[in-house]
Amino acid sequence: MTDLEKKYALVKEEYAKLGINTDEAIENLKKVRISLHCWQADDVVGFLSSDAVSGGIQTTGNYPGRARNAAEVKADLEEALSLLPGKYSINIHAIYQDGDEIVELDKIEPKHFSGWVDWAKKVGVGLDFNPTCFGRPQVNGGFTLSSPDKATRDFWIEHCKRSRKVAEYFGKELGITCCTNFWVPDGMKDIPYDRLAYRARLKDSYDQIFEEKIDPKYNIDCVESKVFGIGVESFTPGSNEFYFGYATANQIGITLDAGHFHPTEMISDKISSAALYCPHILLHVSRPVRWDSDHVVIFDDELNEIARSLVRNNIIEKTSIGLDYFDASINRISCYVVGVKSTLKALLRAYLEPFDMLKKLESEGNYTDRMFITERLKTMDFGTVFDYYCMKEGKKIGLDALDEIHRYEKEVLSKRG
Repeated sequence: MTDLEKKYALVKEEYAKLGINTDEAIENLKKVRISLHCWQADDVVGFLSSDAVSGGIQTTGNYPGRARNAAEVKADLEEALSLLPGKYSINIHAIYQDGDEIVELDKIEPKHFSGWVDWAKKVGVGLDFNPTCFGRPQVNGGFTLSSPDKATRDFWIEHCKRSRKVAEYFGKELGITCCTNFWVPDGMKDIPYDRLAYRARLKDSYDQIFEEKIDPKYNIDCVESKVFGIGVESFTPGSNEFYFGYATANQIGITLDAGHFHPTEMISDKISSAALYCPHILLHVSRPVRWDSDHVVIFDDELNEIARSLVRNNIIEKTSIGLDYFDASINRISCYVVGVKSTLKALLRAYLEPFDMLKKLESEGNYTDRMFITERLKTMDFGTVFDYYCMKEGKKIGLDALDEIHRYEKEVLSKRG
C-alpha cells in the first residue's frame, strides 16, 4: 500500500463518520463530462484569418507557443487531456474549420469540420459547437442578429442555421450529444432611443434559426446573455431578461456565463431558478475580475458555490459544464490543467457533503447542527480524495503535472516561434 493509499484510508474513515462514502463520491465525479474550449490554445484567433477576433473578445499577453493551426490546437488539447482524469468534450467555434476547404461562415457544412470528428473518434471525446457571430466584416455597426439591416441579419441567421446542422452531425457521428451555444455581441456604445426594436428583431432572428426541429439526442440549443461588452457599454439587446424569457417561452437551454453579469451578481445563485423553468442549463465557467475578463478558473469561493448548486439538488443531470477563458500571459497548457482540475475539485468537494442529512436538518429548523457540520466540512481533507482519484486514473499528481507541462513547453511549444 502506497503512502497515498494509507492516507486515503484514514480520510475515508473520517468522512464515513458523517455518512459519506468517498468511493461513491469519486464514482459520481467520473460521470461528469467537462467541455474543454479549443480557443485557449490559440488565443481565439481561429482559422479564417491570422488576426485576433474582435467583438468584445480580448486576449491579453503574448506567451510563446500559441497554436497556429488545427494540428497544433489538437496536439495541445491532447497534452492537456493526458494530465486530466474524467470524461471530456471539446468545444469549438465555427471559425475553427477543419476540412478540405475554408469557407465563409454562411456557407459552412458538416464536411468543413470532418477533421474534428475524425480526431474526436480517435481521442475518445465529444464535440460541442458555437456559431461565431463576431470577428467578421459582416458584423454591421456592432450588430448581427438584431441589426436594422436585413441583409446583415440574413447572413447571420443563415450561419446559425448551418451551425445547428454541424452540431447535429457531431452528435450523430460521435454518439455524444452536442451542446450548441448562441451568443451575439450586439449592442451600442451610447444610449439607444428604441430598445424594443432591436430586441424584436433579435427574437425574430432566433425564431427563424430554431424553426427546424433537431432531435435533442444529437444537439441541445442554448442561448447566452451578456450585460455589456467593450464598445457596447450602454445597451445589449441580448440581456439576461431577454434570453431567460426566450429560453423559457421556447423551452430551449439557457447559458449562464460567470462573467456576463454585474460584478455583484453570481451565477451560483441563478442555477436553481433556471432549473425550474428551462429544460437544460449550459454553464460557461470563467473567472471575471471586475468584468468579463475570462481569467483562468481557480479553486475560489464562487466555483465551489457553483458546484454545490449543481450537486445538492442533482441539477447537474440537466446541466452541461463548459470552461470559457483565454489567458495568453502564461503557459496555455497550464491554463487548461488548472481550470479543469479546479472545477473537478469543486465538484468532488460538493459530492463529499451529506446533503440529505443537511437538507433534513434545515427542514426541521435545526440550524445549529447545519452550521456546525457545514463548517466542519470546510477543513476536511478532500484534497487527498482528489489525489487518490487521479492516481487511480493513472494521472500525474501535484507538481509532477507541472514537470510534464514544462517538458512539453521545452520540446514542443518553444519551437513554434
